[in-house]
Amino acid sequence: MKIKAWIQAFRFRTLPLAFSCIFMGAFTARIDGHFNIEILVWSLVTTLFLQILSNLANDYGDASSGVDGDQRTGPKRTVSSGLITKQEMKNALVIFSLLSFASGLYLIWLAFGDQWTNILIYLFLGLGAIAAAIKYTVGKRPYGYVGLGDVFVLVFFGFVGVAGNYFLYVNALEFSVIFPALSCGFLAVGVLNVNNIRDIESDKASGKFSIPVRIGRKKAVYYHWFLISASIVSMIAYCVMKDLGVGAYLFLMVSPMLFFNARAVKVKETSAGLDPYLKQLALTTLLFVLLFGFGELLF
Repeated sequence: MKIKAWIQAFRFRTLPLAFSCIFMGAFTARIDGHFNIEILVWSLVTTLFLQILSNLANDYGDASSGVDGDQRTGPKRTVSSGLITKQEMKNALVIFSLLSFASGLYLIWLAFGDQWTNILIYLFLGLGAIAAAIKYTVGKRPYGYVGLGDVFVLVFFGFVGVAGNYFLYVNALEFSVIFPALSCGFLAVGVLNVNNIRDIESDKASGKFSIPVRIGRKKAVYYHWFLISASIVSMIAYCVMKDLGVGAYLFLMVSPMLFFNARAVKVKETSAGLDPYLKQLALTTLLFVLLFGFGELLF
């Protein structure tokens, strides 16, 4: 039985980060007077499939490229360790691509009905999300290996994840939504940055040119402080712009946890020392979003 191996490959610890942008989109839509529980549920389901697809593609791609070799300092992936074969992983990639597409298609229909222009736009975005999930580490020129991972994470966890989800409820966009989108996007890039700082030596040895590999560890730490700070400032800007009540500012309660993460990235120099802070930042991001949303709605 390979159940444990597949659970390991799914990497469920990444889900809080993926769900954060969906909840942020729902909260911002609710603040503007729009909400639909079915859209929220199917947004979460679609995001679940897409995140698992991304994790499986990362597992397969790193094993195929040699990034997940003996020099790797982070956790071993299931393909490179022999727990799952390449063919089994290829089959799983097809299955989760189809699940993501089917779930996304139903979500689009639920949100737009017969609004064909919006349907076509979101079909394009959905296919783009599936392609981005796979091409991060798979293919002849995976964008994650040339330092573009940060850009795609900001786009899909920020603008598409938050603003795109907001549009599903409202069928319109408001300029102010760019700020919570940036906030979630910056924190998501922060999680990727912790991962890349952790793996900087093994990535450098295998030819994966992440941002930390390109700019060095010291500047990557400064970059991390920027991402954390910018996420907080962006969210404050949104609350001020929307003239929200004091409850919306409850997200500031997790600021010490965010700065604790940034400090840890600076002082923890081993892979084992940094690894727990990936999960810590992902969970803190989800708490950040939930405190903002429920604080605004309940107080």
